[in-house]
Amino acid sequence: MGRSKILIIGPAWVGDMVISQSLLKLLRRQEPEAAIDVVAPSWSGPLLTRMPEVRRTIALDVGHGELGLVRRWQLGRALRGERYDRAIVLPRSLKSALVPFFADVPHRTGFRGELRYGLLNDVRSLDKGRLDQTVKRFLALGLSSEAPLPEPPPPALTVDGENLWSLRRELRLSDSAKVVALMPGAAYGPAKCWPIEYFGELADRLGAAGVEAWILGSAADAGAGEEIRRIANGARNLCGKTRLEDTVDLLSVARAAVTNDSGLMHVAAAAGTHVVALYGSTSPDFTPPLTTARTVHYLSLDCSPCFRRECPLGHLRCLREIKPEAVFSSVIQTI
Repeated sequence: MGRSKILIIGPAWVGDMVISQSLLKLLRRQEPEAAIDVVAPSWSGPLLTRMPEVRRTIALDVGHGELGLVRRWQLGRALRGERYDRAIVLPRSLKSALVPFFADVPHRTGFRGELRYGLLNDVRSLDKGRLDQTVKRFLALGLSSEAPLPEPPPPALTVDGENLWSLRRELRLSDSAKVVALMPGAAYGPAKCWPIEYFGELADRLGAAGVEAWILGSAADAGAGEEIRRIANGARNLCGKTRLEDTVDLLSVARAAVTNDSGLMHVAAAAGTHVVALYGSTSPDFTPPLTTARTVHYLSLDCSPCFRRECPLGHLRCLREIKPEAVFSSVIQTI
């Protein structure tokens, strides 16, 4: 009997894609010779190249919230020849279950949701009390329905030293300075974002202490990065100048990363740097950085976590009351 072949339908969000590596590690422990392929959107797929558990990344180019029925049907039909033994569908949407159904995968596992009966044939109930974290939910789908949950294997992304060397040269980055990464963005919404002026004050304090600040993020964060750079002369605004996989390499040499609850927070944890995480509208109980090298700032106000994209009360106290001096103290203690 040949090695088994497993198809994973990966999540759309960058942070969840990093968290999914815990499941991949579990599957690898269960079946060391299994071939594990992952379907992923183009924006998070590059992270899979840094996960040694993955044999093949399969791109599915549909936008957030887009059904893309024809493209999912075409991809499923194209994958029939792979003859996968089972599929694990991590998102809970109906559309996410279409590809393994169209690919005729015989055993298709996922949580109950959006009338997916028929598309899935191993339908699990989501016990939110027992599975109170995203990582636990992912792990549960890789186990039999009654199996106890193991301690989640922490994600660990591979660092490309040659690419890091090239980035230092192209971006003219010091290879001798103490570096702290600042990640001011959060794709989910502004209720997750520590004030930009606080990031600027923090970067200014770090510069005065002889620590170089690298501001990391997508092109959408470039304006915020420039505002931080104006406040803190000497900070490097790298937002939009790097690929997602480049941030893995840059974060691997940072002494710490100060970050909102965002996808890059999880990338930083998996790259091995100390994570200083700032939580406001969300909770560190549900999506903590999966590393022991972490410092969490969370005020646990009566109004939080609200899990809203924008502050429903208009004051954003949950983040505004986390002051730069407190975060600076946390960072200095780690470096």
